[in-house]
Amino acid sequence: MSDKFFFKGRQDARQHHTAYGGYQPDAVKKSGSRKYPLALVVTSDARKQEVEALVAEAQLHADIRLDTSEGAVESIGELTAILNKGAPVTQSKVPSRNDPCSCGSGLKFKKCCG
Repeated sequence: MSDKFFFKGRQDARQHHTAYGGYQPDAVKKSGSRKYPLALVVTSDARKQEVEALVAEAQLHADIRLDTSEGAVESIGELTAILNKGAPVTQSKVPSRNDPCSCGSGLKFKKCCG
């Protein structure tokens, strides 16, 4: 037997990235649709009505569960992620070398600012 240690990779299995409702690589499964509703947990009746109003305003579908047990935690992360989703970023087209320069000099871009 040898004294050397041969590393055979990670000993414990890693958790899969979709195990806790995180990144979903399958674009067909759209969260908040009728087929794949959001799973939300609230702690009071008043909060449930507020969340139902938010879901209806955003035209989504959700299964809202009321949990009034001691130490219950509200879970509406999926809804806030969908509501706070930003618009796609678009960049203006960079002029090609032979286009007129955008500074207004009348020269070609390659002779002026390029």
